Amino acid sequence: MTHKIWLSSPHMGGTEQKFVNEAFDTNWVAPLGPNVNGLESDIESYIGENKKVTALSSGTSAIHLALIMSNVIAGDEVLCQSFTFSASANPILYQGATPVFIDSEFDTWNMCPLALEEAIIDRIKLGKKPKAIIVVHLYGMPAQMDKIADIANKYNIKVIEDAAEALGSTINGRACGTFGDFGIFSFNGNKIITTSGGGALVCNTFEAKQKAAFYATQSRDDAAHYEHSYIGYNYRMSNICAGIGRGQMEVLNQRVKQRRGNYDFYFNNLDKNKFTFLNEPASYFANRWLSTVLVSESNNFNREDVRLALEKENIEARPLWKPMHLQPIFEKYPYYGNKVSETLFDIGLCLPSGSNLTKKDLNRVLKVINSI
Repeated sequence: MTHKIWLSSPHMGGTEQKFVNEAFDTNWVAPLGPNVNGLESDIESYIGENKKVTALSSGTSAIHLALIMSNVIAGDEVLCQSFTFSASANPILYQGATPVFIDSEFDTWNMCPLALEEAIIDRIKLGKKPKAIIVVHLYGMPAQMDKIADIANKYNIKVIEDAAEALGSTINGRACGTFGDFGIFSFNGNKIITTSGGGALVCNTFEAKQKAAFYATQSRDDAAHYEHSYIGYNYRMSNICAGIGRGQMEVLNQRVKQRRGNYDFYFNNLDKNKFTFLNEPASYFANRWLSTVLVSESNNFNREDVRLALEKENIEARPLWKPMHLQPIFEKYPYYGNKVSETLFDIGLCLPSGSNLTKKDLNRVLKVINSI
C-alpha cells in the first residue's frame, strides 16, 4: 500500500534537538528552566503588542486558567462558539459554569456577532449576564474581532481568544491571540508548530502572567514549606517540550508559507463549481492551518463520498467540527443562531494540510478527488 498521507502531522525543523539536548545536558527536565523562559520570550516577540505569555501543558489548560482569571465560578454563564473542538468548551464545565453556545457566520465560519449580541441581551433579561466570551479562530481564519470586541466592551464582558489553530494569523497585521483579555495557543502534535503536547496563555500584564504561572504550579505560596491558599493545577510546560517549541518557533513563518501553499494548490486545482473555499476577508491573513472545502449539494457526490474515497487510498481527511450544541455532552445547554454551523458540518471537509506534504502527495490527493 502507498504511504499514509496524514491530515496534519508534526514537522520538525532541525534545531529542536539542540534545545532538547541542552535540557538533558544541564538536567533541566522539570516544568521550568531556560527553554520555558526562552519559548515564552520567543512567542512574546512574535505576537508583539507588549503581551506576556505563560507556557503551559496544553491549550485546554490555558482556557481553563483564563476562565479562572476571569473570575468565572460555579453557576456563571460563558458564551462559547459552537463551531469548534470540545476543548474550547470543556473548561467551562470544569468551573461548574454553564456554556451558552453561539452560532457561526459564513464570512469566517467563526462566532456570529449578531447571534452573540442576541444571546447577551436574552441572558441579561433572564438575569444571567454572562461572565466571559470564548471566541475561536477556526482553522486559522480570524474571527470578526472588531465587532466582537465592541459588543464585549458594550456589555463589559471578558473576551478569551481561542487561537489554538491560529498562530501566525493576523487582522490588519495584528496577531490573533492579542485582541482579547486573554489569548490561548495550542502546540499539540497536529498544530502548525508543536511542542509534542503544550499550549500557552497570552496575558495583558506581567502580573497576570505571574498569576497564571502560580496557578499552573499548584498555587504554591511563597514559603519554605508547602503552603497553599488557592486551588492549584499541574499545568506548566516541561523544559524538554519547551525546547522542541523553541526550535519550532524558528521555522514558524516557513510553516505558515507552506500551509498557505497547500491551500493555494487546492484552490487552483479543484473545480469551483463543485467545491467552495473559505476566502480571506479584506485585511485578514489566515495561516491556513487546515485547508477546508464545502462540497456543493448540487453535485452527484457528497462530503462523505470524498472522504471515504480518500480513506480508501490511505489518505486522511476529516469532516469539519461537529458543533458543540449537537454534541451529547452539550446538547442540553442554550444555543443561539441560525444553524450555519450545522450546514458547514454537513457539507464541509478538511483536506490533508501538513507543511511536510510534497507536491507528489498533493497531486495524489487531487487525483483521488478528481476520480470521483
